[in-house]
Amino acid sequence: MKIPPSHPRRESLLVREKLIEGYRKGLVALPGLIAHGRGEAFDYILGEKTHPPAKKAIEAAAALLLLAKHPVLSVNGNTAALVPEYIVGLSRVTGAKIEVNLFYRTREREEAIAEELKKYGAEEVLGVGEDASATIPELFSERRRVSPRGILIADVVFVPLEDGDRTEALRKMGKKIIAIDLNPFSRTARAANITIVDNIVRAMPLLIEEARRLKNMPRRFLEDLVNNYNNDLVLRDMVKIILERLKSISENKIVLEIP
Repeated sequence: MKIPPSHPRRESLLVREKLIEGYRKGLVALPGLIAHGRGEAFDYILGEKTHPPAKKAIEAAAALLLLAKHPVLSVNGNTAALVPEYIVGLSRVTGAKIEVNLFYRTREREEAIAEELKKYGAEEVLGVGEDASATIPELFSERRRVSPRGILIADVVFVPLEDGDRTEALRKMGKKIIAIDLNPFSRTARAANITIVDNIVRAMPLLIEEARRLKNMPRRFLEDLVNNYNNDLVLRDMVKIILERLKSISENKIVLEIP
């Protein structure tokens, strides 16, 4: 689809086109398109920008990934379609492993996602086929299947565009969870240790940039960033931003464009 450079919704439409192409490639499941639309609605309300609380979460997330002994980046179809190059980039900066994890799991989708990530330089992608031989306790969807070399032994798991039940199950296993979720009210957002309330296409480049900035900082400095971070406070601040924007819109101080 040719989208004119002058189109007011150009960036949003380009993201939609990436997901459609991801579906055609076998990366994205049809419900993933629905999930994206739900997140996009929140992004409109947020003004399609990265707010200060999200930047605070990004800083803490970068620090936590750098402190981790066994960090893992969990990748679903939407993530693979939208930001494969940034997943690989974050893996390189932090040393985190990459693992495929899907709710609508098929061998074909696993392999398609792994191949897409390898196109962008991933040397190894876990969670494909027989490698997903371990299970997460108390979880009964296909998301319970994980790699014994990856998520099973991870101390920190990065779960962009995630299901709340798996976030909760991973927390019960003692793992620290970093989430990207445009909905600050979701179970995922509430259950994660660090929630970046932002669009993944904006958050990922910032997360890599922050990880590079912090990479050579003293360990104590990184620990202080993580220990002083309060996810509940960050989520409350994001809700306040939503309330303030809705109030401004209702009073006609901000006019939303028709998508």
